[in-house]
Amino acid sequence: MRVYLKVRRVQKEVVVAVCDENLLGKKFEEGKLRLHVKEDFYGGQLVSIKEGVDAIKEATIANIVGENIIKKLIEEGLVIEEAVIKIAGIPHVQIIKMI
Repeated sequence: MRVYLKVRRVQKEVVVAVCDENLLGKKFEEGKLRLHVKEDFYGGQLVSIKEGVDAIKEATIANIVGENIIKKLIEEGLVIEEAVIKIAGIPHVQIIKMI
């Protein structure tokens, strides 16, 4: 399985967006919650999950969508399951590193 990865550097911040390959461009809604996996935000390079995880490790801010990438982040101890929200069954998590 692969993921889309986009990295932006803004001053001292490293903003990373990662989504499972099959989710790019899709919209999800549940009640008042809406998630649009926009191509201009998430659609960067198509890479392996390992490369996505490595980029997230370097991020100061990360937006992550998808069952496969989030499962791997939980396995690696980078995300706790309680921090993950689901919108229409699709997992989403944000990471902000305070330095």
